[in-house]
Amino acid sequence: MSGRQPVLTMTAISKSFPGVRALDGVDFRLFPGEVHALMGENGAGKSTLIKVLTGVYGNDAGVISLAGQQVSFSGPMQAAAAGVSTVYQEVNLCANLSVAENIFIGREPRTLGAIRWGEMRRRARDLLARLDLHIDVTQLLGTYSLAVQQMVAIARAIDIQARVLILDEPTSSLDATEVEQLFRIMRHLRDEGIAIIFVTHFLDQVYGIADRITVLRNGRLVGEYPTAELPQLALVEKMIGKELDVLESLDEHAKRDAREIEAGTPFLQAEELGRKGSVTPFSLTIHAGEVVGLAGLLGSGRTEVARLLFGADRADHGKVAVDGKSAPLRNPIAAIGHDIAFCSENRRTEGLVGELSVRENIILAMQAARGWLRPIPRRRQDELVDKYVKALSIRPADPEIPVRNLSGGNQQKVLLARWLITEPRLLILDEPTRGIDVGAKAEIQKLVVQLSDGGMAVLFISAELEEVLRLSHKIAVMRDRQLVTELVNDHTVDADRVMQTIASGTHHEGPEVA
Repeated sequence: MSGRQPVLTMTAISKSFPGVRALDGVDFRLFPGEVHALMGENGAGKSTLIKVLTGVYGNDAGVISLAGQQVSFSGPMQAAAAGVSTVYQEVNLCANLSVAENIFIGREPRTLGAIRWGEMRRRARDLLARLDLHIDVTQLLGTYSLAVQQMVAIARAIDIQARVLILDEPTSSLDATEVEQLFRIMRHLRDEGIAIIFVTHFLDQVYGIADRITVLRNGRLVGEYPTAELPQLALVEKMIGKELDVLESLDEHAKRDAREIEAGTPFLQAEELGRKGSVTPFSLTIHAGEVVGLAGLLGSGRTEVARLLFGADRADHGKVAVDGKSAPLRNPIAAIGHDIAFCSENRRTEGLVGELSVRENIILAMQAARGWLRPIPRRRQDELVDKYVKALSIRPADPEIPVRNLSGGNQQKVLLARWLITEPRLLILDEPTRGIDVGAKAEIQKLVVQLSDGGMAVLFISAELEEVLRLSHKIAVMRDRQLVTELVNDHTVDADRVMQTIASGTHHEGPEVA
């Protein structure tokens, strides 16, 4: 980058919240026509730095310059008007508006004040076509999956004439094909001279797209490096702050060998369970101590299966038995009564209450199960919360700060802690490591193994097929909202074989669950 002037510089940026020093004198440079990865563990300060840049937060100290001019934005709209466009980790659009309205909200084409609806819809279709996404732009955004919503948010961002495009965990809800589509768009924009800040926890994606890397740790700058000169292991060590081969530890500490689960009455048995318009009737058996992985592409019905088993959606077909006895799961209260817990992938709208403290969020499910007339004694709350804050390495470790002040990954840990304190017999985990850094991912994977070894049944859903293979005793393969087969996770099962099954919708050679 010698001889070139940065389009963006952030110098000595500091930002504090009550009980948290999120940024401490951070410097950052971004050049035109580059993809720059911003890396660090959960709580390192990545999202805070982006929000300071775009005016969501005011900085306590430091200077921001855009194209050589000092700037201080009052909010994302002013930042976008100046050419700094952002797509956040959590989709920040309006589910009750159409796809086209979301793309052009605040920028609708008008004549004499009247919106030109036809032109807006046409432009929305053309814009989405650039992302190889062909959907009905007149439909409400909320009717589409998180993956589609994420692509719509990206389409909105690139339609604004941006000099700086910020992508904060844009691939966390995308499958491999959609990621490659996004990368093609990113490379095209980079070639046009747009500077891209790319935040992700997927190391392979960093090395597949990024030109340079800036690493943050505990709110401080570790360094800025050309991607080609920083090996993956060195990057992980800089993120964590110690020499630790996390990439190996993910396999060494969390790898599962397929083993026989004790015979006998299964904990949960679903027979021809289904819901019209959601999931074709399926049968699934889960034993105590068994990790059952759900594999399939986005939109294949994995989350819908989880919601039926937790009673979040009510089945209109089939039945469920728990411990061999009929157990109609008409609603989540009924599921909790049968010792079933569910960590949703959408923690913001279906999980956490941002205004409540970490402590209050963690005890929420246990208190609901007891009833609000039997409050959990404060001393007991403190004991339980302290135990799981330490066990899951939730940072910062202050249980009284609002959960909204935590990073996305630490919020995910709070949601997990909420259900673990209820001591469930079946834990349903829907994308528990989405948006989680490599160190935290290893911790959660090891925790799944420990819970399984202790006798807890786990239904594990992840877009990362290698993660499903690593943790599961058997794998239920979903395609087009149907459970097409179950595979015993032995030496014959690998990612290629599972993908073949997903692609064809049929079972291939090798052992199958009876």
